[in-house]
Amino acid sequence: MAAREQRWGTAHLEDVGKVTFALTGTGPLLVVVPGWLSHLELGWAIPAERMFHEALSSGRTLVRYDRPGCGLSDPYDGPRTMALELATIRAVVGALDATRFDVFGWSLGAAVAAQWASERPETVSRLVLYGGWATGAAIGDADSRRHMLGLLATHWGLGSDLLTEVFAPDADAGTRRTLAQYQRAASSAETAVALLGLAYDLDVRPALARISAPTLVLHRRGDRAAPAAQSKVLADAIPGAELVDLEGRSHLPALGDADAVISQVRRFLGLPRLRRAVPTGLTPRQTEVAALVAEGLTNRELAARLGITERSAESHVERIRLRLGFRSRSQIAAWYVAREPQVR
Repeated sequence: MAAREQRWGTAHLEDVGKVTFALTGTGPLLVVVPGWLSHLELGWAIPAERMFHEALSSGRTLVRYDRPGCGLSDPYDGPRTMALELATIRAVVGALDATRFDVFGWSLGAAVAAQWASERPETVSRLVLYGGWATGAAIGDADSRRHMLGLLATHWGLGSDLLTEVFAPDADAGTRRTLAQYQRAASSAETAVALLGLAYDLDVRPALARISAPTLVLHRRGDRAAPAAQSKVLADAIPGAELVDLEGRSHLPALGDADAVISQVRRFLGLPRLRRAVPTGLTPRQTEVAALVAEGLTNRELAARLGITERSAESHVERIRLRLGFRSRSQIAAWYVAREPQVR
């Protein structure tokens, strides 16, 4: 896949302000209703997230937006409601003069997308819900929800670190640190608390039976942020919905086995399977790092050998993994040994 650049746009919400959206790819629109927090610019700089969105942009014009108070959109400290979420979608698609499109909602965005499809069926061609829930009351118990909201309100840094561990347990330490920093940059503590409170309060069960668009429900079996049982509630209540359980624990769709999510979404939308050519060359520094990975060095040992920080070593390994399309260090090692017989 060729690298894509984001094209920027803005929509206006009366009494709220500017909503920033980004477009990538070409073709019919695929509108992404975001999860808890987002920042279009910083998210694009995270390799795994960028690769995920680029994959969904092949054959579609991917539409992503920062909701009010998040990322590049205007600050907002008013109430968080389903009505505001739906008004935000309406403003974004209105700015694009879009009348019919596919919708991909994940996490909090899954509930919002389901409500939109129920109320505006004429606009939705196909609906994909990932890592969602029908009722936020099913996320943990009342005490755990209250404690999490309190932690975010009083210790935003610690709270974002904790939620990152829940959202992305399979990510390496460097990626988790980046994600925690990303969340803090995406919104204030007050906005984070308000949006998580909205996630806990939403109940879209009454709307599900009215959804008429073909619907795919995706959920990872080990997701610790959203109960897997809620995916069955969604699929059972939406007429004709298809439920696909995926392996893995990461709540964020771009992490863990992102290829499985991408493959299912593209299949459902009628898009061809992507065939990504694996690059055959790395930079000299990346080749040096790959050689040390092949020797079995840990990130700490790799850092000591090269005279860099452990965090830099983690970043080098992650960039190599993403460039080669691999999921593990062992794949990097095998690739290096196969292509560099002189190391044996």
